[in-house]
Amino acid sequence: MYMKSVHAAALAAAFVSPKDIDINDQTSIRSVASTLAYGVMSMYSGNVTNTPETIAVFPQPYYWWEAGAAWGAMLDYSHYTGDSSYDEVVTQALLSQVGPKFDLMAPLHFGSEGNDDQAFWAFAILDAAERNYPQPDDKTPPWLDIAANIWNTMVVRWNDTDACGGGLMWQIFESNPNGMHYKNSVSNGGFFQISARLARATGNDTYLQWAQKVWDWSENVGFVNKDFLVLDGADIKDECGLVNPVSFSYAQGIYLYGAAVLYNHTNGDKTWGDRTSSLLKAADSYFSPYANATNIMFEHACELVGRCTTDAKTFKGYLSRFMWATTRMMPSTLPHIQTLLNTSAIAAAKACSGGDNGTVCGQKWYVGGFDGSVGLGQQMTALETVQGLLAQEAPPPYKAGEIRHVKGIDSLPSTTNPANTSPTPSPTKRSNSAGNINMDWRWTVLALGLLLVLDFAY
Repeated sequence: MYMKSVHAAALAAAFVSPKDIDINDQTSIRSVASTLAYGVMSMYSGNVTNTPETIAVFPQPYYWWEAGAAWGAMLDYSHYTGDSSYDEVVTQALLSQVGPKFDLMAPLHFGSEGNDDQAFWAFAILDAAERNYPQPDDKTPPWLDIAANIWNTMVVRWNDTDACGGGLMWQIFESNPNGMHYKNSVSNGGFFQISARLARATGNDTYLQWAQKVWDWSENVGFVNKDFLVLDGADIKDECGLVNPVSFSYAQGIYLYGAAVLYNHTNGDKTWGDRTSSLLKAADSYFSPYANATNIMFEHACELVGRCTTDAKTFKGYLSRFMWATTRMMPSTLPHIQTLLNTSAIAAAKACSGGDNGTVCGQKWYVGGFDGSVGLGQQMTALETVQGLLAQEAPPPYKAGEIRHVKGIDSLPSTTNPANTSPTPSPTKRSNSAGNINMDWRWTVLALGLLLVLDFAY
């Protein structure tokens, strides 16, 4: 499907079973990360089928946003390990979705594109920009320009005039009614983080001002509560007065990294440092599910009762991703994050002991091995947690004055760019942002067990 590099071949020669990882040995970490990355990529065939409908996306039941998240994980893999085996495939995937206006508004996927979905693809575009990741030619704008274009599409969706006094809706298109009355933390946190990263990447104070504005609104409306736990969202029918109390790890990670970037960008501003530290402390709630599972990550809204949806099974990976990234923006967080993620990485690797080859990943890391639950999310979460062990050895994200438009990939697979066609949009999106938490959640929230049985939509 894709040619492995000499570096990857060397890793294969020094194969380490994931369950035998030594987190104090970089060769061991790289070998396990290589195995887990291969597991992710083995689920993708779009570069072989090479059609507009299959390029960049994973087969059902995985939505468009999760593909963007997967390419972000693979960019991390390349950056942290130095293994460029998959770079051409990743580049083809990213460029295929930029859209006719180079803003990640991809007509083929309008039916499944909300503000949060666009944000996850934007995170990957920003990763590419902040690492001077090469593009094959000048047919598309530089990564940073694409990221600015994305921001420009999002800022006009901010609504100061409705009863909530600000915020982005979960959805973009009225033709997809799910979430057109719901404002969620992931869409708004995504816009916050994108604004923060663009402020640092460009030096443009407009982005900084908007990051502050989104933070203030998120805090005022209660999406970031007094304990700095990030909650799911609120309905405009309630004037955002009743915040959905369910919380998910990925939302915590999104706000955490945005705050850390602003701490770095403002040269250690105490306010942003305190916010980052408080968000990190609140993230402790996603660790240590049992007394004998100290510092092991879990998705507390659904994992212990076996009710996580396909989307929710990916969320831990994004918390890991953004926690590791936070250490490069605010180094004082490193000891606490290592305490949590070193243990979680060992547990995650042990969970990757299923399948005929003993390298397929399970979901529940605290069981001491493979739990039989498999999928793209299970593979990605383990990969992000393990490869982040190498984060301190990789260059930190570049900032304004350091980011360049690099051209260097000479031979991407040829393809018809689906973003520049006008196909029939896919008909529906998953039914709700942070879950298909029924919009009448307030009637069931008193019964937590019943709430968790609901079909969380992401």
